[in-house]
Amino acid sequence: MRHWTEDLEDDADEPLVRPYTITGGRTTAGRDDLTLITLITVRATPGTDTAAGRPALQPEHRAVLRLCARRPVAVAEIAAELDLPVSVTKILIGDLIDAGRVRARPPLAFAHNGAHPDMTILEAVRDGLRGL
Repeated sequence: MRHWTEDLEDDADEPLVRPYTITGGRTTAGRDDLTLITLITVRATPGTDTAAGRPALQPEHRAVLRLCARRPVAVAEIAAELDLPVSVTKILIGDLIDAGRVRARPPLAFAHNGAHPDMTILEAVRDGLRGL
């Protein structure tokens, strides 16, 4: 017979906060402009998280802001760094975009010359992410 503390030990590697809790039950970002290679940069905004009637940010929102404070960071990198599913990360980023806290843009190589990404590289990245 297993003791209840053994169940807790088995769950030690599981995250304590489920993704639906982080996103407030939302399952989609409501945006289709965020891809794995979209770069996120922090906008300089005055005031605090509760200024101008904005609700306080969740810890995950603040973590995104910290990651993007020094340089643009790709959506895939943010998801990996926060150890969250990409879909959850996109919802968090969408919240920050809507609040005017971050800006999303394509990588400069694509923005400047209108070129399309090399599908071979993108497929390799996709396959690598699936393997994680």
